[in-house]
Amino acid sequence: MASRRRPALMPVEHISRSILVLRGHKVLLDEELAALYGVTTGALVQAVKRNISRFPSDFMFQLTTTERNVLRSQSVISTPSRGGRRYMPYVFTEQGVAMLSSVLGSERAIAVNIEIMRAFVRMRELLASNKELAHRIDELETRIEKKLATHDEAIAAILSAIRQLMSPPAPKPRPIGFTANLGEKR
Repeated sequence: MASRRRPALMPVEHISRSILVLRGHKVLLDEELAALYGVTTGALVQAVKRNISRFPSDFMFQLTTTERNVLRSQSVISTPSRGGRRYMPYVFTEQGVAMLSSVLGSERAIAVNIEIMRAFVRMRELLASNKELAHRIDELETRIEKKLATHDEAIAAILSAIRQLMSPPAPKPRPIGFTANLGEKR
């Protein structure tokens, strides 16, 4: 029996752009997740609150006023004039997003979770490749600095030799008058 593959609900690249870094965690906003899952933000938060024991602080946390204001200034979350919210947004870490699929339980939630997990994995791969690239650049800089130091020493030696050639030693003064060297034969 051939397996049917559902088309991706949202490209991994789009999900990756929605991932934020807050308090040292890569997270997704509740409203972004609600849109992906096809539910209202209120319904998502309500489902989480009914199963709050599944969401410890390293799976989900609520933003502070300062964090919300910073995100609002970056146009990541809506302003009160556009409907706004009455409570601070929640954000979910990768583990929290994985837990959401079990809380929501729909086919769409499972399909969306697969795409979100792929986005998190892709981000980790990009970060790892960036670290490797940074390491290689550091090694290259070190090698270039060593070569430059060697070249600088060689150039300094060449310049010193040129300076010596440009200023020949002063000629020895010849004695004026008759000088006899008695022990010398001609």
